[in-house]
Formats: sequence, C-alpha cells, structure tokens
Amino acid sequence: METPDFDFKALWAAQTATQPDLSEVLARIDQYKRSGRRHILLTSITLGITAAIVLFVVFYFQPEFVTTTLGVVVILVAIALYVVVINRDRVLFQKADESGSNQQYLKNLLAIQEKQHFIGTTVLNVYFALLSLGIALYMYEYAARMTLLWAAVTYGITGSWILLNWLYLRPKYIRKQHSKLNGLIDKLKHLQGQLGEE
Repeated sequence: METPDFDFKALWAAQTATQPDLSEVLARIDQYKRSGRRHILLTSITLGITAAIVLFVVFYFQPEFVTTTLGVVVILVAIALYVVVINRDRVLFQKADESGSNQQYLKNLLAIQEKQHFIGTTVLNVYFALLSLGIALYMYEYAARMTLLWAAVTYGITGSWILLNWLYLRPKYIRKQHSKLNGLIDKLKHLQGQLGEE
C-alpha cells in the first residue's frame, strides 16, 4: 500500500483561518457591560424594596424583643453595605469608548474582574454573615413563642435555605460570571497577540 505524498506546507499555507473580528469582540464586551449595569440596577432596586418591606413589617407589627429590632438593624446594614459596594464602581460598566485602544478595553475588563472577585469573596461573605445573624436575631422573638419542635423546624428550614444559597447558588453564580468575563478577556488578549499590540 502506497502512502500518497502530501505537501503539508502547501496545505497549511492554503488554509483559510478566520481572524477574530475586533468589532464582534467589542460588541460582546459592550453587551457584557450592559448586562452588568442592568444587574447592578435590578439588584439595587430589589434590595431597596426588601429593606422597605423589612422596615414596614417592623413598624407595623411593633416587635417587643430587642433582638428583633437588632436583627432588623443588622439586616439593613447588610443590605446597605452590599448596595453601596456594587454601586461604587458602576463607572467600570459604562459603555466603552470606541476610539479607545484594545489595551484600554483589557485594563477595564481586568478592573471589572478584580471588582467581581472582591465582591464574590469578601463582600458576599460579610453580607451573608450579617444577613444570617440578622435573620436569626429577628426570628428569635417569634420562635420563642413556638413549641421547641416548631422553633427547631423554623430555624432548620431557614438555615437550610441560607446554606443552599451559600454553598450552591452563590458559587454557581460566581463561576458563571467569572467564566463569561474570563472568556472575553482571553479573546481580547488573543486578538491583541494577533494584531501585535503590547
């Protein structure tokens, strides 16, 4: 059996390689930033409504225990902290200047990546710790009026929901956000390498 002779160099040179389209990458970056701005706005509105409902419940039902009021204060501090932190660097998600260089786009994406890492670790840890403490303190007044069994069931269900959010939903959301952003950063770096930019 004879092996046909192939000129691999000629085949390699003849292949058509698709060059990444700069405008496509920049459009995806702008789409990511729009999504980030929308997420910040919706999160801020949702947490603002949650804080208003918590305040309404406290003023309407007039809790008797100090722990209930303290729990509400801790919950409101957690919400305020999270809203302030996510809105602080909102400028990073502004629409990119089309006249800017790829290096500026990359620096901006790396700044967003650093911010997301800080929020995904430090801020969310503090937020969940304060929120869990606040909920536990808030529920104490109502759990004290229940039988021991129902109080244990109530705290068990609430604790399970917090653990589900903490151990499963939060890491899944963080991974999803990081993979989107890392993909954009990798494409932009690859594009820069092909275009010979420093």
